[in-house]
Amino acid sequence: MGKDSLPDEEIALRLAELPGWVREGYMITRTFEIRYHGGVALIVNVADVERLVGHHADIDLRWNHVRFAITTHDAGHRLTAANFGLAARIDRIAAAHQAQPYNS
Repeated sequence: MGKDSLPDEEIALRLAELPGWVREGYMITRTFEIRYHGGVALIVNVADVERLVGHHADIDLRWNHVRFAITTHDAGHRLTAANFGLAARIDRIAAAHQAQPYNS
């Protein structure tokens, strides 16, 4: 996946394909409700995929939820196609762990 920054219009289109993900400046974020130990397992599975694709999220684990924030650091902290590919992978992994959308 390319490291070229995406225009705002394309970012909006890609976000529309990823329900639950929101744009926060030059990041996309999503939070999943999952108990602590399930969150640890989820993070380990995501980390395995991140290593394979060469792209990673910033991850925040709490007792009842996990928050993922994705940007492309080596593209000047901008949104690229790689961010949306990783978000889709995280969604599939979270579903396999029965994580639910988090409502704060």
